[in-house]
Amino acid sequence: MPPIGPRWGGKEQKETPKGPLERGQEITRESIEPREGKALSPVKGGCVPHGMMVPMRAVVQRVDGASVVVNGEHGPETVGAIDGEGLCVLVGVTHDDTKEKAAQLARKLWSVRMLADEKSCSDIDAPLLVISQFTLYGDARKGRRPTWNAAAPGDVAEPLVDEVVAQLRALGATVATGRFGAQMRVSLTNDGPFTVLLEM
Repeated sequence: MPPIGPRWGGKEQKETPKGPLERGQEITRESIEPREGKALSPVKGGCVPHGMMVPMRAVVQRVDGASVVVNGEHGPETVGAIDGEGLCVLVGVTHDDTKEKAAQLARKLWSVRMLADEKSCSDIDAPLLVISQFTLYGDARKGRRPTWNAAAPGDVAEPLVDEVVAQLRALGATVATGRFGAQMRVSLTNDGPFTVLLEM
């Protein structure tokens, strides 16, 4: 699987997303790949210069039930689901993220007061559904096609999303997950609606 983001250090990375996407084509890591082309401008092209810190991101939604379905060998398969009040969390990982950031995010998710009556998941043992979401780093400031240069490649992102889940479970949380790298269908009832962007 080719990396999505540029490799930092050395010469300026020359890459643009593969594209344009065909009508109906799903946006996955495989549908975006580097290629030789015009060098990206750190400001205009969405490239993140070496040394500029980009935070780990999580879009957190208060939900009344949520689930993730993928196409399995025998048809649609539910790989993760939570019932009742809880949080659905879309996690994005960038190049400089660490296990320490993942642990910090887990602690925040467990304690953030987003549920009814200003409760947190830790207060009422509410479940969380955690899903990897590299498109949180999409940059469409220039042109009509987003770039994902700030998103970490899969071999970096997957273990850090797993670390968020592991840290949550170590805190006592009930956690369901999506399937990393799969084309997922996420269903949820956003209660409020109540959605918060967390950055670590």
